[in-house]
Amino acid sequence: MRVGIPREIKDGERRVALLPDGVRALAAAGHDVVVERDAGTAIGVTDDDYRAAGAVIASGPDAVGGPWSCPLVVKVKELQPAEYGRLVAGTTVCGFAQLARDPALLDAVRAARIGVVAFETVRTPDGVAPLLAPMSRIAGRLAPFAGGLALGTDRGGAGVLLTGVDAVPPAAVVVVGAGSAGTEAARVAASIGCRVTLVSRGARRLAAAAAALAAAGLRVRADTLDALGADGFAAALADADVIIGAVLEPGRLSPKLVTRAHLRSMRAGSAFVDVGIDQGGIAQTSRMTSLSAPTYVKEGVVHYAVPNMPSLVARTAAFALAAAALPYVLRLAQQGVAKALASDAALAAGTMVWDGAIVDPRLAADRGERCAAPPWRA
Repeated sequence: MRVGIPREIKDGERRVALLPDGVRALAAAGHDVVVERDAGTAIGVTDDDYRAAGAVIASGPDAVGGPWSCPLVVKVKELQPAEYGRLVAGTTVCGFAQLARDPALLDAVRAARIGVVAFETVRTPDGVAPLLAPMSRIAGRLAPFAGGLALGTDRGGAGVLLTGVDAVPPAAVVVVGAGSAGTEAARVAASIGCRVTLVSRGARRLAAAAAALAAAGLRVRADTLDALGADGFAAALADADVIIGAVLEPGRLSPKLVTRAHLRSMRAGSAFVDVGIDQGGIAQTSRMTSLSAPTYVKEGVVHYAVPNMPSLVARTAAFALAAAALPYVLRLAQQGVAKALASDAALAAGTMVWDGAIVDPRLAADRGERCAAPPWRA
């Protein structure tokens, strides 16, 4: 099979979906890999590195025989409007798809009659999200520092130092969500001395996160939303210097747990970091920003809502993502897409659109449509 690796064009995106080691593995298995020129340059991976691994370097996205002409296209971030016209019917695109958030993107994908395997919804039978998890952990670890950035007076923040100093106390941080991102955000915030409250809708996940943090010697208050109640949750948010939203329901829009009233109750110049903005975010005021313009102020609170935070540490993130993605890419190339989906429950769970039809029940529910029967199960 021919596998295409385009250069990412989303604002600030410097990751690449496969690295030379992955190209080498695909080439050794008899597959051809086409990499767009400069796809990895920003993270120190050169075109010569890819050539030495066995890739063909395409001069640009529209080059004859380029990455978009391949039956399998592997990328990092969701398709951008400039890429819609490059889609070829019958091909499969793998990457973080974000179709639930963007109706125009979903319409373009369906009109192009391609298949989409969304990295964020690939999930093993035991509930593990092997492609999303490493990026969530990275975003979670970055989130407190993003909050620190938002607290700076140059961003409209109150000028609070996360760690405090001398007799000045450290910041109060409330993390909403106890999955991979939330746990890591709490870990980092507690490690640098912040007063951390971790809140989750689910008791089981919260207990696991709290146990892991306690085992690391970190002091974190952990509460479920039910245990706090509406008043307790509101009070915790009102006292926070930083709220980190880390609730994510892959393939579905996020619930709006943080209201305008919550934000108005905070001290002016406080910060809100919405890690899950890719799925619409958890606040009534959430809207997507970019790495080139990461913040805005609403209700007196500085919002940081960048959908590709891991690209701030693009080399680390690219190596982590490529290592996680390679086994699945090899399976798709070796077996062919339809057979791989039929034999691999995790890949099947990640497939959202097939030949113009929605085959993911969560996405269909958000669109108010009937979910099509996956053809590979016929």
